[in-house]
Amino acid sequence: MGDIKVFLSLVEMVLCLWKCGKNSQQIIAFAPQFLMLTVTLPLASYVIIFWKMNMAKSLVFLTVLLVVLLSIGGCSTAEPEVVEPHVPRFESAVSFHDKCADTLKTFVNSQGMVGYKRLKRQRDELRLLLEELGRLDPDAYKSWPKEDKIAYWINTYNLQRLKVVIDNYPITPSSQILASYWGPLNLRHIEGKITAYRFPVMDEQFTFARIEKRFFKEQFDDPRIFFALTSASLSSPPLRSEPYYGHKLNEQLDDQVRRFLSSPSAFRIDRAKKTVYLSAIFEVSSRGKEIGEKFATDRKFKDHQPPTRAALNFISSYISQNDKSFLEMGEYSVKYMKHDWTINDGS
Repeated sequence: MGDIKVFLSLVEMVLCLWKCGKNSQQIIAFAPQFLMLTVTLPLASYVIIFWKMNMAKSLVFLTVLLVVLLSIGGCSTAEPEVVEPHVPRFESAVSFHDKCADTLKTFVNSQGMVGYKRLKRQRDELRLLLEELGRLDPDAYKSWPKEDKIAYWINTYNLQRLKVVIDNYPITPSSQILASYWGPLNLRHIEGKITAYRFPVMDEQFTFARIEKRFFKEQFDDPRIFFALTSASLSSPPLRSEPYYGHKLNEQLDDQVRRFLSSPSAFRIDRAKKTVYLSAIFEVSSRGKEIGEKFATDRKFKDHQPPTRAALNFISSYISQNDKSFLEMGEYSVKYMKHDWTINDGS
């Protein structure tokens, strides 16, 4: 009977708080004693309790009891939900291109010359970098936009070109006769090794020729790409001291063409002799075919053959207005310069 008296006292106190408009936190403060007694009282005790209370109090009591139980249930200390950090499925293209940054910045100068002697001493680091580039997840590659795919293949191509050169550095002439004819530092002494050089990329074996044909000529079809590729020679388009990136590829490729054409070994006009000199890269036997397919024109440069017209049409967007006017309005002949295969060694 003592528990019943205590329980009734608690009920009276809860009812009083309810009538006085107290907040639910004060009511919940009595919850531990309230629930303890509720659980421990036998069924017969509830009959006595409701007999001692009038109908109105009984209804209010039941309502308060329900509110307390619901409040306690809602205020229970649930385990906080653990939010797992978002982990990208694949490494971003930008961070992947960034892997090439240190090597290019360290060993390529502002003129595009390469410190091969120093690079050869660090050949293990270059080897590890190329292995990492070659292990790119094919699914990650497929998820990249076209521009990042192009950047990836240019970076891979150029770094692999440096690798095959330092594997054969310093260049040893294949014969005294050829050394006298080509010069001792000519890349044609190791041309066969460059042509046969194979390397793995995404579980496939590639050569330089295969990359050029499959990606640069067929899939991507942008002649500017050829001005981003190095042959490691003095007449080659200059290497950049930074990687190519998808988000700024268009600007980088345009800049490459301008840099290349700014060299007298790539393009120059002799107005006195009425002669325009073009790099051998514009010949059909080199990159002229791809340029011709994209920039062929019958409206300008009509005094020249179709491949030359295409070359002139292409370069017109990258030279000064004065030079452009001369090409479009002047009378001149076009001569292709001989390619200098001397290694671009800045050691």
